[in-house]
Amino acid sequence: MLLWLVILYLAVSVGIGLYAATRVHNSRDYIVAGRNLPFPFVLAMVFATWFGAETVLGISATFLDEGFRGLISDPLGAALCLVLFGLIFARPLYRMNLLTLGDFFRIRYNRQTELVLSLCIIISYLGWVGAQFTALGLVFNVLSADAISLNQGVLIGAGVVLVYTLFGGMWSVALTTFVQMIVIVLGLVYVTWLAGDMAGGFTTVIERAAAEGKFEWLPRLDALDMLAWIAALFTMMLGSIPQQDVFQRVNSSKNEHIAIWGTALGGVSYFFFAAIPLFLAYTATLIDPAMVARLMEEDTQLILPSLITGHMPFSAQVIFFGALLSVIMSTASGTLLAPAVTFSENVLKGFWQDMSDRQLLLATRVTVAAFCGLVTFYAIATDATIHGMVENAYRITLAGAFVPLTAGLFWSRANNLGATLSIILGLGTWLLFEIFVIEGNIQPQLFGLVASALGMLAGGLLGPRNPHWPQAGHHHAAAETHHVAAHPHTH
Repeated sequence: MLLWLVILYLAVSVGIGLYAATRVHNSRDYIVAGRNLPFPFVLAMVFATWFGAETVLGISATFLDEGFRGLISDPLGAALCLVLFGLIFARPLYRMNLLTLGDFFRIRYNRQTELVLSLCIIISYLGWVGAQFTALGLVFNVLSADAISLNQGVLIGAGVVLVYTLFGGMWSVALTTFVQMIVIVLGLVYVTWLAGDMAGGFTTVIERAAAEGKFEWLPRLDALDMLAWIAALFTMMLGSIPQQDVFQRVNSSKNEHIAIWGTALGGVSYFFFAAIPLFLAYTATLIDPAMVARLMEEDTQLILPSLITGHMPFSAQVIFFGALLSVIMSTASGTLLAPAVTFSENVLKGFWQDMSDRQLLLATRVTVAAFCGLVTFYAIATDATIHGMVENAYRITLAGAFVPLTAGLFWSRANNLGATLSIILGLGTWLLFEIFVIEGNIQPQLFGLVASALGMLAGGLLGPRNPHWPQAGHHHAAAETHHVAAHPHTH
């Protein structure tokens, strides 16, 4: 019965997504919803950027293992990333009226930079989307009491997300996410209220968790511990800034004001709402310590679903799994669209100069389907946890793309030589440490970030200024003029 109600809910979600597809008339509608989205939609989409499988199943399990100390990258780093993007990056990027971040790298630097960084961004999505598909598989597996295997669940989940993303693009992501966010907020609050009661009341749960030291989050006064803490924070906080899905959500806003505040407030609401799965997971240790002890040995990601199926009334089960599927699908659809758009706009279009808008739209849809297939294969073939897949996703963009984006926006001397050195040194150092150095307290991508910054500094000071960026520092009008001249058909 529970499984059938969940299937019904999935069908409704697909219906909303397909209805949204009627609003897609060109590539701009498909990629950035015609830049037409009001504040509540942008807030819901930004909140949903990170509020996925990772938050409900991944970090709640990590919290039981390591307490707040294990959550520096997410939710703390992830929430700060959205707030920083909104307050610092959203305005200059929104004014440039681009389709992708790859467009920025082409206009600010050159085609080579666009191509390499676009490929980095695309690769980074494998783990991120893979984590969502794995979580969908997990949900179907739990709901069907093992009648549907994890891998079959991954295939079903991927198919559902593909259907509405393929046809409706950003409009589908926006409308389905808006509905799904309402389900998530109401559903999780209700289930948490029930679980709190079962565990002896809200204050009892908080006091017990505090007594166990679960709320300690600052590093110890020890240089290595502090560096490890900063590395965990920076990976997500800065590595997620040059990501197409964040940019795409911001860029779909109706105006600049919505782009800035929808993103910043989405980040704040994510941080506070991410506390709910943590609270829920901890109540499980009080309600059924034996189950938690068993699953800590087997698979910590199953603790929350098992708590719900084993101890909650049927209505709460329906609401929880509906909310969980909402969480995962809203994240999966947006993150499936982002790499596909980057590929068609920044890789394909560069080799196919006279591509029409219709052809770009078709190419993007074909890429969505192809990338979905690739990620499904990755999710089935890998044995990484959801949390592990997500953490690995941002390493490449932190080492390769963060410095060229930030310097390009805010440093007038950033130039092609700087971008080239930044990418080569950043990615080279990261890969060198990743392959040959045993991972210690400081993760390889942090060394990559430092090397990337040094490369940009050296190139910017030694090389000539970029000729097509005359008003560096006051560049929005110049960039826009250049973009219209270079790509008249996208306007």
